[in-house]
Amino acid sequence: MTALPTGSTIGILGGGQLGRMLGVAAAQIGYRCLVYAPEENPCAAAVAVGHVRGDYDDVDALRDFAARCDALTYEFENVPAAPLRALGDAVALHPNADALELAQDRLREKDYILSHGGRPADYREVDSRETLEAAIDAIGVPAILKTRRFGYDGKGQVRIMSRNEAAAAWADIGKRPAVLEAMVAFEREFSIILARGHDGDTRVYPPPDNRHEDGILSRSIAPGTGLIAEQSAAAADLARKVAEALGYVGVLTFEFFASAEGPVFNEMAPRVHNSGHWTIEGAQCSQFENHIRAICGLPLGSTALTLPRVEMTNLIGIDGEEAQRWLETPGAHLHFYDKGEARPGRKMGHVTQLFTE
Repeated sequence: MTALPTGSTIGILGGGQLGRMLGVAAAQIGYRCLVYAPEENPCAAAVAVGHVRGDYDDVDALRDFAARCDALTYEFENVPAAPLRALGDAVALHPNADALELAQDRLREKDYILSHGGRPADYREVDSRETLEAAIDAIGVPAILKTRRFGYDGKGQVRIMSRNEAAAAWADIGKRPAVLEAMVAFEREFSIILARGHDGDTRVYPPPDNRHEDGILSRSIAPGTGLIAEQSAAAADLARKVAEALGYVGVLTFEFFASAEGPVFNEMAPRVHNSGHWTIEGAQCSQFENHIRAICGLPLGSTALTLPRVEMTNLIGIDGEEAQRWLETPGAHLHFYDKGEARPGRKMGHVTQLFTE
């Protein structure tokens, strides 16, 4: 692929903080971003050349938007794939619609990972209370019931501790198609974040140790040590294999559990990822810049750490005044997303700290 010239416009589907940080990275290397989102004032629009309001399933509006862009990408995986396929070859979409569709369906995703040699937790398809009870009989409890689509940050899922909780769990997820997963005994959670270019060149970031609270990422510490370091090579090999099979271009994230039996696949995200925010200051080339480089046909940058250890702390449910207290901490790098009202569980920003040892 011939690299897109500077001044080209990248269309970003989605207006959240990931789109915001993509916009900043794009501007730094000479590209413009145009945001497409249904919200009135998405935070990504503040760093873009414009914002087009429209629904993600409006093919005509998407076609008009694409006509103004030289490349398209997305910042979250709940953008419907079918309308994007309807655009045809009008403009290049990266990552491609195949990767997007796969990540939107937990059952298809797990089947795909299994077919490529990965190891997800034991799982069963669930489409009724009766199949849920059969799945519990097969897998055992405790287990976790997850909707096949539209779940993130702990949403769309419920733990089941005994068989008599099946009816309540099925009702809790809205009686929607789901997957029942066996609970995994694990020591740590980590992620593999890779960037892959048009030419197949692939770079992998040092895997961070991810700490969660109430199902939401709280901290990422890179590089992960202990069992994470021991299992990262096998996890990265799986991510590379899947990226190649999908013809993937851009940043791809895999989440894993580090267990006594080896890395257990949790889920994939066809995009830049919260667990990679530390790369802005903590890596030679951030995940956001590498995503822009990849989709524009540019050489990928180094994923090496800038200092021996990096910590990223999510700022969840706090306002700007409270976030600015981090400015009193020497060496703290504050990123506040300007998302409006602070609510419990809402990611409002993050802070990165670098350490020499």
